[in-house]
Amino acid sequence: MFRRYFITGLLIWVPIGITLWVLDLVITTMDLSLSLLPQTWQPVALLGRHVPGIGALLTLLVIFVTGLLATNFLGQRLVLLWENLLSRIPIVRTIYSSVKQVSDTLLSPQGNAFRKALLVQYPREGSWTIGFMTGTPADEVRRRVAQAQPAGADAGAGAEMVSIYVPTTPNPTSGFFLMMRREDTIELDMSVDEALKYIVSMGVVTPDTRPRSARGPRTQIKAEIH
Repeated sequence: MFRRYFITGLLIWVPIGITLWVLDLVITTMDLSLSLLPQTWQPVALLGRHVPGIGALLTLLVIFVTGLLATNFLGQRLVLLWENLLSRIPIVRTIYSSVKQVSDTLLSPQGNAFRKALLVQYPREGSWTIGFMTGTPADEVRRRVAQAQPAGADAGAGAEMVSIYVPTTPNPTSGFFLMMRREDTIELDMSVDEALKYIVSMGVVTPDTRPRSARGPRTQIKAEIH
C-alpha cells in the first residue's frame, strides 16, 4: 500500500518539479539580458532588490519590438544591411547563414518543416518508426536518384521524394536525416505534438487520434501499481 501511494505521489510531483526547473532555467537565462542595461537602470538600483522575471519580460519586449520594426520598409532595409555586413566576415557568415536557414525553415509560419508526422520503415524493412517531413530533397538529389534507377524502372521516381527527420528516443533533438520515396511513407492523422510525446515516452503515452468532439472531458489520474 505504501509503495502504491508513494509511486502515485511521484507521478504527480515529478512532472511538476521538472516543469518548474525548466521554467526557472529559462527565466534565469533570459534575466541575463539585464546586464545590457546601464548600472543605474538595473532593478537592484531602482527597486533596491533583484526581481526575477524582469529580464525575461525585457527579452520578450525586445523580440516583439524587433519583429515590429522589421516588418516595415525601413526595418527590412536595416535587416538587409545587417545581413550584408555579416556576410563579409569569413567565419561569422558561415555560422550565421546556416543558423538563419534552419531557423527560417523551422520557425517560419509559411514553412513546411515538421508539419506532418509520417510512418516509415527504418532502419530495415518491416521495422517501423515515426518521422517528420522537413521538405523535399534538392533537385540534384532527385535527378541522381532517377538516374540510378534500374533499366525499365520508373524514371521519374526520384521526383516523388520527401526529406524526413527521424528523431531518437527519449532525446528527439538527435536523429537521422533520410530521403525516400513519398509512396514508401504513410501520413499519420496524429499531430506533431502527439507524435513527439509518443516518441519521447518511448511508446508509453499513446496518442488519442479520435476527433476532439469524441474525446470527452479529461479523466482524473489513475495509478495502479501492483
